Amino acid sequence: MTTTTHTGPGAAPPAAPGPATAPRRRRASALTRQETRWAYVFLAPWIVGFLAFSAGPMIASAWLSLTDYDVVNAPRFTGLDNYRRLVADPMVLRSLGNTVYFALLHVPLVMAVSLGLAMLLTRVRRLRGFFRTVFYLPVMTPAVAVGVLFLLLLNTQDGLVNRALGLVGLDGPSWTTDPDWMMPGIVLMSLWSLGSTVVIYLAALQNVPPELYEAATVDGASAWQRFRRVTLPMISGALFFTMIVNTISALQMFTEVYTMYFGNRQTQNSFSADAATFYVIYLFQQAFQFLHMGYASALAWLLFLVVMAVTVVQLKLGNRFVYYEGEQR
Repeated sequence: MTTTTHTGPGAAPPAAPGPATAPRRRRASALTRQETRWAYVFLAPWIVGFLAFSAGPMIASAWLSLTDYDVVNAPRFTGLDNYRRLVADPMVLRSLGNTVYFALLHVPLVMAVSLGLAMLLTRVRRLRGFFRTVFYLPVMTPAVAVGVLFLLLLNTQDGLVNRALGLVGLDGPSWTTDPDWMMPGIVLMSLWSLGSTVVIYLAALQNVPPELYEAATVDGASAWQRFRRVTLPMISGALFFTMIVNTISALQMFTEVYTMYFGNRQTQNSFSADAATFYVIYLFQQAFQFLHMGYASALAWLLFLVVMAVTVVQLKLGNRFVYYEGEQR
């Protein structure tokens, strides 16, 4: 006997689910709710920390940026006065220019030097772990100690850098007092902490399939062609990541420079101090030196917008130049 299923307009509706289907659905729904509750339990520490230490301070800063607040007296609402003052303040443009100039020098130099060191480490066999640790250890040095160290190394009279230049017959510049040489000195100091970038590049280089190099060699590619056509595309994700991270870090440069040039402000003339005034340093001075908390909050929000805009531009460009394995082009 053959059973025929009718699906036409006049066909009867499908049979209702059996009696066992509803309890099974209720059990699945209860299990889902239980898993959701446990997910919120495990997320609770992060949520509380985010609200208390990130979202909360950001909301408070946004409110304070609209007030005149000196910590001692209650905030007084002033509207957009702080932002109007910000636009007219020449030190904002000066400090922001110093910061951007540093970032333009620091980021490409750190990436290039780190990539060169990482490629050298790929040729080391037995002592690779030792040298990797040696390159990374400076990252663990406290920032204040780094500032003091390079203040001594770059000393005009008896600094180690100028002594080394004197051995080859060169007169060392005034790294810490000449406005034209202060920024190169700061960039030189920033190379101290490139170890994390070296480690990232080394891991990326070790993940490049050796078959690609072998195929390129068989095809007659030179060392430069292999580097350009194989190495760079395969590690472009790591390059892109470090570019973003180092750019954000450079735009927030503070501790080392403040230790070098503002720890003993009496020894610095105003022109030299301005040459080393980074944006976050100026923000810090307005907040904790002059107690202009409302104005400092407005400066902080400007920095946030600048960092966000730069990151968005980098992300847009990264979609064109970054290669992800398995991605269809």
